[in-house]
Amino acid sequence: MSSVSDDPNEPDAENGDDEEQVSALDRRSLSEIHQEIRDTYTADDRPWVIGYSGGKDSTTALQLIWYAIKDLPDEEQTKPIYVISSDTLVETPKIVDHITSTLENVNEYAEKQDLPFEAHKVYPDVSDSFFVNLIGRGYPAPNQTFRWCTDRLKIDPADNFIVDKVSEHGEVIVILGARKAESKTREQVMNLHSIDGTVLSRHSKFANAFVYTPIEDWLVDDVWDYLMQVDCPWGKDNRDLAALYQEADDECPMVIDTSTPSCGDSRFGCWTCTVVEEDKAMENMIDAGDGWMEPLLEFRDLLKTTQDPKKKSTFRELKGRRFGRVKEKNNGGTGIIPRAYKFEFRQDLLRKLLETEKKVNELRNEDQEYLELIRDAELKEIRRIWRQEEADWEDSVPRIYNEVMGEDLDWAQDDLGAFTAEEAEVLNEVCNRHDVPPKLVKRLLNLEREHHGMKRRAAIYNKIDAIFREEWGTVEEMVAGIEGEEPENWEYDADIEALMK
Repeated sequence: MSSVSDDPNEPDAENGDDEEQVSALDRRSLSEIHQEIRDTYTADDRPWVIGYSGGKDSTTALQLIWYAIKDLPDEEQTKPIYVISSDTLVETPKIVDHITSTLENVNEYAEKQDLPFEAHKVYPDVSDSFFVNLIGRGYPAPNQTFRWCTDRLKIDPADNFIVDKVSEHGEVIVILGARKAESKTREQVMNLHSIDGTVLSRHSKFANAFVYTPIEDWLVDDVWDYLMQVDCPWGKDNRDLAALYQEADDECPMVIDTSTPSCGDSRFGCWTCTVVEEDKAMENMIDAGDGWMEPLLEFRDLLKTTQDPKKKSTFRELKGRRFGRVKEKNNGGTGIIPRAYKFEFRQDLLRKLLETEKKVNELRNEDQEYLELIRDAELKEIRRIWRQEEADWEDSVPRIYNEVMGEDLDWAQDDLGAFTAEEAEVLNEVCNRHDVPPKLVKRLLNLEREHHGMKRRAAIYNKIDAIFREEWGTVEEMVAGIEGEEPENWEYDADIEALMK
């Protein structure tokens, strides 16, 4: 059978080893695979949770299970099959549309055919969302060594769903479209968790969850041959999925633990991803006619620029967020380890993101739904963080939002209350006159306000002490004694505005 895969980024394990690879569909017929699925489903009363990423492998697994369960007598379709997809809220819009429409179809066709499938999207908590961490807290754009996004955006939401079902049912079985042929590492991990005498494996994290991988011995050619020859049972066309691959080049799998690579060399996932050097997926989609995505690519490339070692000091703070201390490199290099994004840069990033949202929607067709890049709840959480942790008396978020979008949200009027931009101006003037850091005084006043009226105020003294223990000197004073740094490199360059345009 011929394959339709033209993916240049398929892992080496699938491009031929010393051993000749035999098609799984030559070793077992589809009827045998369906029977294995039915036997596994009816063996106990543990509900199933299918991880669906929208890609070829998870689509194949879901489709196999659908056909197998459909052939069971009604009285044996006794336990629910939950289909979950992690929406990171920064997925490439075309992928979001594909996944959303698929989940809607799964629910619609399951109801029509009276099948036990329920499709759900799972989302990160607001405080864990990409932009709350990037813009609100100043986390630098993810890279290979600091990929802070995977746990928060993908693993935790899926984990929470699994934990909820475990608490409801006692145990669950998680179905994944994982294949051993994807890579040697994947094969080793899957073999490590296998259970002798059963098709199930141990879950890497939860004792009361087990894993079933119905296509674990399939090759990539098997997957595409199957999808091209077997109709999708929930009303989609698998050729549309193949066309999406031709645009995007690769996929991000459903991630349930840190052993699962969140993305390939190219991507089928987040439009903000800076782990890869180039976003070939978006570039290909733009070249194929989706020009409205170009502002998204420009924003992503801006984030990638901040990872340039020569420019980090322009965008990043000297002080760490948690303890407010300067940390010297200890890996043989000299100088200061760059920390979170500077507050000024994060303000510019928020403005740039909102401008990107406006521009994208101006370029999209009138019949396309408005594309929201950052939700109101995220904006409000960023505002709270800035007011509390950055002493943002100027209340920057509502101001920036109004200047870019030309409207206001339903902002909480008593968010930390009294301090205003006018008072900040007076405080800055007084502090500069007496050579005292204005942010230090703002933080102390904010702390007092938070504890005002409390009967027990013992905790406030430890918090005051922690604030005073932070580094509060000038850039020159904090850099002094750290070999290999020039003080002026750590000032926020006003010319950076040219990069933001």
